[in-house]
Amino acid sequence: MTDLPLHTTAALDEEVARAELYGLLSQLFYAPPAEALLAQLRVAVTEAPAAGGFLQEPWQQLVGAARASTAAELAAEFDALFGGVGKPDVALYASHYLTGFLNEKPLAALRTTLAELGLARDEAMPETEDHIAYVCEVMRYLIAGDDVAVANLTQQQAFFNQHLQPWVNGLCDALVAHPKARFYAKLGELTRAFMSVEAQGFDMLA
Repeated sequence: MTDLPLHTTAALDEEVARAELYGLLSQLFYAPPAEALLAQLRVAVTEAPAAGGFLQEPWQQLVGAARASTAAELAAEFDALFGGVGKPDVALYASHYLTGFLNEKPLAALRTTLAELGLARDEAMPETEDHIAYVCEVMRYLIAGDDVAVANLTQQQAFFNQHLQPWVNGLCDALVAHPKARFYAKLGELTRAFMSVEAQGFDMLA
């Protein structure tokens, strides 16, 4: 996943802030934070990471959880929630929340959309494209990419409405409710709040 700087001051351009937050979510859902990323989180200012105070409290909670955790503790929590042999405690794939199974029609629909956008999964990535980290990374690209034919609000809205909004709250609910989730419960709360802001913003475009 792209290594994005953690700029979180309210003065940032809103589009840059959106892209960076999607990038951060992608990193944190893809793997437990390495020491360098965790160090950035610990010293991050606790103002809202994107325009609007609605995100400030969940951001503060996430930063606080990072400050109270070691990299080893977060790696263990990540493995307890998302790893292990067999079915993980918390699934990170759209197909699971939309159908109850993996590798179903939502994944096929996503792959069709990605092909239309000229995007493809890196063969080095073992997870399927409907992994939350991959979907967030696509949203980051649709905001920050250089190709304006693809990276524009119309494409962002369509991709968000079809491939993220219908299922992401299910993932957030599962994280917040899980007894082993501490840092990742806070990540779930921030993700849910951010997706609510995104949905409201896209509704205003309709």
